[in-house]
Amino acid sequence: MLLVATLLTGCSTFGGGDSQTGKASWYGSAHHGKKTASGERFDQHALTAAHRTLPFGTQVRVTNLDNGREVTVRVNDRGPFKRGRIIDLSRAAAQRLDMLRSGVAPVRIQPLGR
Repeated sequence: MLLVATLLTGCSTFGGGDSQTGKASWYGSAHHGKKTASGERFDQHALTAAHRTLPFGTQVRVTNLDNGREVTVRVNDRGPFKRGRIIDLSRAAAQRLDMLRSGVAPVRIQPLGR
């Protein structure tokens, strides 16, 4: 039973722990100015993100596991809708993580102030 509990805390959901690992992608100019799921306009220059379940307004620390760079973003949209991805970042956030060229990067995300 203890082994099961230990394994669950390492899963990629927030239920067992405070972090989630997986792939991040980013979105930019094609969505700039359009309404997000929260109702605000998407600004590719702001430090924002889309997540499937975290409440709007949640601050999340995102760490690029390839290079150790970090950025704090605010969840204001829903997604990503592509299988295997856990968060979509604004262009500005992706730039801070040095993932613009690759488009996708392995990340760890940690909600702050929960």
